Formats: sequence, C-alpha cells, structure tokens
Amino acid sequence: MQKQSTLNNIVILTMSAMTVQAIAFAFRIILAQMIGAEVMGLYQLIMPVFSMLLSLTCVGLTAAVSYLSAQFDATGNFRAIALLRNQSLRFFFALSVIPCAILLMCSDPVSVYVLGDARTQLGMILLVPCLLLTGVENLQKNYFYGIGQVKPAVFTELTEHILRAAIILGILVVALPCSAERAVGAIILGMVLGEGYSAFMQCMAFRHYLPLKKRRQGSGISSAHLNKKIKNIALPVGATALLTTVIGATNSVLIPRLLVQSGMDLSEAMSAYGVMFGMTIPLLFLPTAFISALNVLLAPKLSQSLALGKHEEICRRVKKAVAVANVILIPSVSLIAVIGPRVGAILYKDSRVGEHMDLLAIAVLLSCFQALMGHCLNGINKQKFTAQVAIWTDSLQLLITCLTVGHEKIGLSGFVWAYLISSGIGAYINWRKLSKETGLILPVFDWFFAPLLGSCLAASCTELLHTVFLQEGIDLLLSAGLCIICGVLIYHFALQAQGVSVWKLIKEERLR
Repeated sequence: MQKQSTLNNIVILTMSAMTVQAIAFAFRIILAQMIGAEVMGLYQLIMPVFSMLLSLTCVGLTAAVSYLSAQFDATGNFRAIALLRNQSLRFFFALSVIPCAILLMCSDPVSVYVLGDARTQLGMILLVPCLLLTGVENLQKNYFYGIGQVKPAVFTELTEHILRAAIILGILVVALPCSAERAVGAIILGMVLGEGYSAFMQCMAFRHYLPLKKRRQGSGISSAHLNKKIKNIALPVGATALLTTVIGATNSVLIPRLLVQSGMDLSEAMSAYGVMFGMTIPLLFLPTAFISALNVLLAPKLSQSLALGKHEEICRRVKKAVAVANVILIPSVSLIAVIGPRVGAILYKDSRVGEHMDLLAIAVLLSCFQALMGHCLNGINKQKFTAQVAIWTDSLQLLITCLTVGHEKIGLSGFVWAYLISSGIGAYINWRKLSKETGLILPVFDWFFAPLLGSCLAASCTELLHTVFLQEGIDLLLSAGLCIICGVLIYHFALQAQGVSVWKLIKEERLR
C-alpha cells in the first residue's frame, strides 16, 4: 500500500471537509426553509444526546485506534492492528448495551423531563441504531487516519453525506406537512440509513486494505498489554469527550429555559436557540475545514515520531501546524464574520442570523487554537492534561452561561461571552503546556500578529467593498464571492508587506 504524504492528506481532507460542509450548509438552508426554526431547534436539542452517547461509547476508542494504529504501522506490526480493531469493536458494543437499553426504555421521561419537549421522543428512539452504525464506521475510519491513508475514509464520508441529505429531504417531501415530532424523526431516520451505508463501506475498505494475509504479519501483542494501551488512551479522551458533551447537552437544555426566564415564550426561545446553534455558529465554522483535517492527522503523526524517538521531528511538526493554521484560519473566519450576517440572513431567510457574529468569530478562533494545541498534546501522550483543561474550561463556560443568559438585559450574549472567555483560557493553558513539553518558542509576530493585522485590513476593506457592491445593485451572492476574492488578495499582500509568506511556510517545513 503506497503511503501518502501528510501534506497531500491534509489537502485531501481539507477539500473533503469543505465539500462536506458545503453540502451540510446547503442542506441546512433547505431544511430550515422546509421545517422552520422551531423544528430546527428541536433537532438541535436531540443532537447533544447523540454526541453524549458517542462520547460515552466511541470517542475514546477511536482516538486509541488512530493513535495505536500509527505506532503499530510505523513498526510494521500489522497483526497488532487487526487485534486492535477487533478488540475496539468488542469494547464499543459492550459499552453501548446499557445506554441504548436505557434510551429505549426511558425515551418518554427523558424527552419530557430532561430535554423539556415531548416532541423529541421519536428522534431519540432512532438514535440507537444510528449510534451502533456510527461506532462501527468511526472505529474503522480512524484506522485509515492513523496510518495516513485517508482516501477510503474520505470517499465514504462524501458519499454518505450526499446520500443522507437526499434521503432526509426525500422523506420530508413525502411526509410534510406533519407534526414536529415526525419531522425530527424523519431527519434521524435519514441519518440512520446514511450511517448504515457508511459502516458497510468502511468494513469492506478495511478488509481490502488489510487483507487476512497481511493481518498475520508482525509480532502481535498480548491481549492484556493491548487492553492496557487502549484504556490508557481511551479513558482520558473518552471521559473528556463525555463530560464536555454533557456540559454541551446541559447548555442545550438550559439555554431555551433560561431564555424563557429572561422573558421569551417557549416557542420564541426555541427559535432563537435554533438560529444561533443551527445557523449562525455553523456558518462561522465553515472555514475550519482545514484545522479539522490537520487535527485528524496531527496526533497520529506525532505518535509515530514519539514511538521512533524523533524529538526534533515532533517540534517541527508542531511548528508547522501552528504556523499554517494561523495564517489560514484567522483571515478565513474574519471574512465570514464580515459577510456572514447579510449572506446568512438571505440564505436562511431569517434576519437574526449573524447576531453576535464578531464576538463569536473570536471565540471560534480561540476554540480552534485550543483544539489544535490539545491534539498536539495528545500526540505526545499528554491526554490526561488535555482532558483536565477541557473539563475545567467547559465547566467555566457552563457556569457563566447559567449566571448570565437568564437575565433580561443579557440573554444569548451571556453564552457568547462564556464561550469566548473559556476558549481563551483553554487555548492559553494548552499552549503553555505544549511549549514547556517541547521547548518550542514560536515567532509571535510572524505567526500571530502578522496574520491578525493582515486579517483586520482585509476584513475592513471587504466590508467596505461589500457595502459598495450592494449599493450598486450587485447580487448578494456575487458580491460575497467578489469580496472573498478581494479579501484573500489583500490579506496575501498584507502578509508579504510584513515579510510573511504562506507558501514559504508550507514549502520550507513540509510535513512528510
């Protein structure tokens, strides 16, 4: 099996993630217009439950599969990879039994008393098959991420999202008009069918790329030793994901209720929640496809370097990741923050899209930086520290949210500030720990202030151009496209004027 360079993999994953996000973005627009903001809010209310189930049963195991597959592949121990995959699947199904049984038996009280809306019951019942299929898919997909062979996972994910969107919209076209509960159930049913396809494709891909003959190569590993390795990685990562997801789910339940406390009625509160979490925040996360691709591949690469004792290579990879992430991510989110409110309001047909966009943009950047530093720390076997930071910062965010959102004069602004403060603290702590562990001292001006200054200039010029184009009667989407092109060019020249080149960063410190 021919290896792909890390840079090529990042490009492939970035293009794939951008395509998936574009599909999801278009899907959300159509979905929001078909079902409305209130049903969108109900759907957003269910998804944290799904994320919590995944965190409890699967997330830690996928991290272990990716991390250990990279180590075993670096030493040619393919027998151990096969054992890792089989044992991880056993752990996953064992962990899934009790949560799935509880969800099936207690869907009614959970929907009424926990989520606060009985219309979520059908969707929660359908989460059970969706969870099982998603776990099977993700555990095998992370094997490919770990060994640096991303094409099978990318192909499956792209086709799954296309199939899922088509199925959900097809079901809704037939079912509508229907009750809100059935509309949410139709969305989750489409997810189930999409995950079924994806799980089947990943099983076939694993058998193709790691056939039975190859699985017998290598010294293998004892079950006790393998279980210990899996637990050492899966427990802190899984516990972190579970607790942060519980906090996120608590946010999802509390925020509509706190908005009611601040003076809104329930329907208005659910609608406002759906706009921010189903429309505005996903819009800001559109440019983060690159950082997602980088995070997927970074920890396994650092794990390989750690297994081979290459400390200098670890430092080089971390420097590369931070440099390229900053010079790409900062201007991208800045441009979305400028043109997003107008474009989002037109696409979603809701004037509330884009509220609090400026502060949310800063919070998204800080959360991405915290995640990037966290993946670097995970790659050098500091999962417990990353877990502690994530739990403390998410708890802080929840505390500030609880203290502020219920006030009439604050409302959703309280969540925005909570997100901003907690992400900033988490990013700072993770970076301090990483610099201490690796001895890295980054050129702050080139990799932080230069992109920030260039982004401010590009964003200001873009906002002015956008206003002028609209006054001249140019179509909104065409105006947005022209502004993005102009913004990219202005940013590029601003970096060059400061002596910084994105291409030079990519070329000089190429990841292999």
